[in-house]
Amino acid sequence: MFSASNNTGTTRRKRLSGGVMEMKMKIAIIGTGNIGSGLARTFATTAHDVIVSDREGGAAAAARLVEDGLDVRPAAIPAAVSEAEIVILALPYGAIAGLADQADFNRKIVIDVTNPISADFSGLVVSGTSSAAEEIAAALSGARVVKAFNTVFADLYAQGLSFNGVPVQTFVASDDEAARETVIAVAGDAGFDARNAGGLANARYLEPLGFMNIQFGYMLGQGTQIAPFWLAR
Repeated sequence: MFSASNNTGTTRRKRLSGGVMEMKMKIAIIGTGNIGSGLARTFATTAHDVIVSDREGGAAAAARLVEDGLDVRPAAIPAAVSEAEIVILALPYGAIAGLADQADFNRKIVIDVTNPISADFSGLVVSGTSSAAEEIAAALSGARVVKAFNTVFADLYAQGLSFNGVPVQTFVASDDEAARETVIAVAGDAGFDARNAGGLANARYLEPLGFMNIQFGYMLGQGTQIAPFWLAR
């Protein structure tokens, strides 16, 4: 049986020790491949409610996660988007085009994790004067689009989001400051060192960074237990 969750559609807060209040949100993850499942496993360990969805309604993926002791539940795409406060698009870039006809994304925080890579992995199909994130923002009218998690290999979720105690970084870009700060906060809940990457146009640089990470991992033989890291002192 799938676990039950609060269906009020409002942001909840959970009281932690010392009177600190932690934000609790509903996060819908659209896509149940390696990236989507990895994100679901990661966020299911937080206080946030996790909904998983795909073309088949997410039931099979949710069942596998529940068998592993994780608190997630399935929903068809329209219902998942309707319930959620944050929607993560864990789909190939080319598969996102039809989503606007399936659900109402107005005012939803939508996290784009894609890297718009060509079929032969020779480059990006969107680059230069635009980005996948900006194209998605144009397609999903009214959505509060945020770029994040696109430099994270799926294998990192399985092995843990730290290297010798140093958390993996994710770079968070959006024109909506409140949405960007919300994503930085929930990414931190999941164990990321989330960095403010400015406006959504900066996805034009984050997506090539994701492509370079793929080059290092697959083409240059470094494997998938790697992640870019921004040093500062």
